[in-house]
This record gives sequence, C-alpha cells and structure tokens, in this order.
Amino acid sequence: MILTRHHFLVLAAALPLAGCISLTPKPPPTLMALSATTPLAAGPAIATTDKKAVAIGEISVVPALGTQRVLVTDGPTAVAYLKGGLWTAQPNLLFRALLSETITAKTGRVIPDRRLLAIQPDTRLSGQISAFGLDGPGNAVVVTFDAAMAHDGSDTLQARRFTARVPVSAEDPQSVARALNDAANQVAGEVADWIGP
Repeated sequence: MILTRHHFLVLAAALPLAGCISLTPKPPPTLMALSATTPLAAGPAIATTDKKAVAIGEISVVPALGTQRVLVTDGPTAVAYLKGGLWTAQPNLLFRALLSETITAKTGRVIPDRRLLAIQPDTRLSGQISAFGLDGPGNAVVVTFDAAMAHDGSDTLQARRFTARVPVSAEDPQSVARALNDAANQVAGEVADWIGP
C-alpha cells in the first residue's frame, strides 16, 4: 500500500488523540489491601506433619464481589461500588492470604502451598465470602465468610458462618479500608480458633 500525503495528514491528526483515549478507568492514587493484626513472627522454622497441616482450598465469592472494586450495599437488592476504592486483588485472594497467616500465627499449624503435592494435610478448609464491603444505610462494613471444614478419613463436613460488623466514621476509601481490615481480621481469628491447635 502506498501512503499518500492525505494518509500522513490523517495519521498526524490522530496522534494527539492516542494519549487521551483509555479503555480502562484511571486507578486511584493508592490501592486497598489487608494486613494481619496477628502477623506471623520471623523466627525458627515450624516443623509439622500432615496431621497438623491445614489445606485452604479455593475461596469463592458471590458474583457482586468478583472484582477489585469495593462493594457498597444499599438495602437487600441495590448495590454500587465505592468511588475511589480499589483492592490490590480480588477480596477472596486477599482474605485467603490473611486467613493463612492468621491460622499459622494463632495455632502453629502450617498452611502449605497447594503446589506441594507431597504434603496431604489432614484438615481441609474452604468456603465462600458472601459479604465484604460497606453497608451504606448501616454506616458499617460487613465481612461474612461461610466456611466448610473436613478431616481426612472422616465423612463428616462441618460448616459454619462467621461474620463481623465494624462501624465506619466516613464513606471514603481510607476509612472503609481500615474498617474492612479490622472486620476481616476478626473473622480470620475466629476461623483460626474454630480450627484449633
């Protein structure tokens, strides 16, 4: 194809627009994350056996939480997302990491990487997050985790709902992030106590 003077003029006119067009929303200045209030301290290695190890499977979320945006509920059927609020990853991935660290720190039980096929933990934990955001009318954040636990060699499955509600002082990303971190840590701590040492 031979480029004519007309083609060059069209290309030159389009170049300034290339920097103005974006197919994704501009990220906020800071992203939201979770951090353990009971972190695992550095120190000697923890030796364990399959019987004392815990496997955390996939943690699923309800469809409205399958995003990095921060969910805001306005009654039982209306949802929106917090302006300027964006997680570093989807809530289920962040919560799984928090849960893993909290369980090990509180119980001494190791959560092996799922790729270590040689280790077959006796205890298996999975579940679904059904709430992880701001309850607008209630001026509080809510974290709800429906957990399921099974043990090797047993045909019994234990299920339990854990939920935490923490008030927020303002509906801005910083205030909501702090409250959600507190609520997520409360739930993770209760799950660790349920699993036990």
